[in-house]
Amino acid sequence: MNEIVTDEEVLGGDPRLEGTRIGVIHVYRQYEQGETPEQIAANYEGVTVADVHVALAYAFDNSEEIRQIEEQEREVLKTIRDQRPEKPNAEHLSEEV
Repeated sequence: MNEIVTDEEVLGGDPRLEGTRIGVIHVYRQYEQGETPEQIAANYEGVTVADVHVALAYAFDNSEEIRQIEEQEREVLKTIRDQRPEKPNAEHLSEEV
């Protein structure tokens, strides 16, 4: 059974299953979307149902940390969207051809 670890060099320091790049947040999201622990474990090679339960227990015991991770991800996505250039119009594209 894998333990939950953190390392600033992996997933930006977010908690994950030891020996993997599978974040607790990834397991938690799948659970929240209605997948069973068995289904979640089947999504990852080498991950057991016990590993999924360890990740879920961590998520439930550290709900504030999980909310912070979700908020950080929302902020990153917003920044990316805000920095993305607007779609060029078709006229501009045809002038370059």
